[in-house]
Amino acid sequence: MIVYEYPFNERIRTLLRLEDLYEKFAFFVQQGHALHHHVALSTIFEMLEVAGRADLKSDLLQELERQKHALLGFRSNPNVQPEMLDAILGEVDQVSSALIAAQGRTGQHIRENEWLMSIRGRTIIPGGACEFDLPSYHAWQQRPTESRLQDISNWFGPLEPLFNAIGLVLRLLRESGRPSKFIAQAGSYQQMLQGKVYQMLRLTLDESLGAIPEISANKYMLWVRFTLQDGDMKPRPIETDVPFELTLCNF
Repeated sequence: MIVYEYPFNERIRTLLRLEDLYEKFAFFVQQGHALHHHVALSTIFEMLEVAGRADLKSDLLQELERQKHALLGFRSNPNVQPEMLDAILGEVDQVSSALIAAQGRTGQHIRENEWLMSIRGRTIIPGGACEFDLPSYHAWQQRPTESRLQDISNWFGPLEPLFNAIGLVLRLLRESGRPSKFIAQAGSYQQMLQGKVYQMLRLTLDESLGAIPEISANKYMLWVRFTLQDGDMKPRPIETDVPFELTLCNF
């Protein structure tokens, strides 16, 4: 099964982009080659570009606080396990406290590092991080794997509370929706949302179908059109029925 996600607003779009960058960073930083670590460091620079909004931290804190109040409302529900609820509330408090303790602008420690900023400036240029452009960076890449890994971990460390908060907010958002099964007649599906506000859409379908959803949505209507890729990878409309699962998520 393949899951496609579609954000309904710019805030969730930003969080999904940062989550995607973090997944790439986590993969490449654990590899041993210097080229993998170059990609990991470049990904940190991309994170700074996306997370540059000054209100991102406050947005996350507000979301966590709002979700905490929503979770507290479940205490009187007999179908909710108290131990599980307490564990989630404890996680929310822990992540919120760590985010509050992270002082200063996101990534400020990297912006104040002249050496890292010189590398960032060159990586923007295609092929700009060659050894003749950045000999000190080339020398760093020749260091032992453990040494490079320790450096990258230190540079990323102050960003970790932010990404822990992003991961928790998105996890709670994904768990807030209930999946429903639908069939796209002749590859097309429409649903009226009647002004109800959602944060994100999750669409799941069988990989063997080869179908690719093109999604557009607002608070009034959702439209999904399925396509196939032909020999030159150009998408073309599907003319058969496509079964899929849809989850509308909102805190």
